[in-house]
Amino acid sequence: MKSKLRFLRVVGFLEGISLLLLVGIAVPLKYLAQDPSWVKALGPVHGLLFLLFVLNTLSVGVELGWKFRTTTWKVLLACVVPFGTFYIDRKILRHAR
Repeated sequence: MKSKLRFLRVVGFLEGISLLLLVGIAVPLKYLAQDPSWVKALGPVHGLLFLLFVLNTLSVGVELGWKFRTTTWKVLLACVVPFGTFYIDRKILRHAR
């Protein structure tokens, strides 16, 4: 179980980094330099990481017995809120067992 939680934390970190790259580099290049290639490359990667985070959150939540109303929804919300995965890692995932 520890490895699944670790994988969730890694995916959350990568999802947050991919969003930073997408918003901080790719989108400005698309609109300021008329170069959409970065968005085309990073967009699907970010989407895949987002889906992995959601699916793994549900899987880990079931295995750890998280109550949806108290924990799981917060972790799921984290991947929708920009950079929320970094916050939720510190507040919930780091201390989960």
